[in-house]
Amino acid sequence: MAIFSSLARSGQFSARLGALLSNPALLQASKNALTGTRSMSGGHGPKNFTITPSRFQWHKFKDLFHYYIMVGLIPVGAVVFYANVFVGPATLTETPEDYTPKHWEYHRHPITRFIARYILPNPQQEYEKMLHHVYEENEKAQIRALEKEVREKMAERNDYQSYYYRPAIGKYHRVAKEAAEQLEALRGD
Repeated sequence: MAIFSSLARSGQFSARLGALLSNPALLQASKNALTGTRSMSGGHGPKNFTITPSRFQWHKFKDLFHYYIMVGLIPVGAVVFYANVFVGPATLTETPEDYTPKHWEYHRHPITRFIARYILPNPQQEYEKMLHHVYEENEKAQIRALEKEVREKMAERNDYQSYYYRPAIGKYHRVAKEAAEQLEALRGD
């Protein structure tokens, strides 16, 4: 901006602008300089390469969008169309006495049946796994309750943990405990 004002003051700017507007070759050259063109083939002809901002991201987005449409949406759409038109929903029928239906046969739509049969786990198996987990937690809770009761009894009787040690050490501990009780009885309170 400061350059334009200094040129305008000196009078050179208006003279150059007038020369630029009167000569079409200079006007074309100035347009090329402003838009960013490059002469190709060494300047031997009007082959110009216009420099523009990159559109790489837009083209990459279009390519990926079309790729995923072709790879994902069209095959899935074809499978859904085939399942709905040619296979159709399941109908209720009487089951024979000696036949027990499988867990995937309770679903109406063929795609849901396929998912229930090959992808999702058996609900009966999941139920039994959950029951086993509940059983294990119940066993742990019972063991913790028993250990708590044992600790309470040991604290109540001033007992020791003889099941952690060899029996010989337990014998000496009982002797020491009886001696301590006799001393306490002699000393009195």
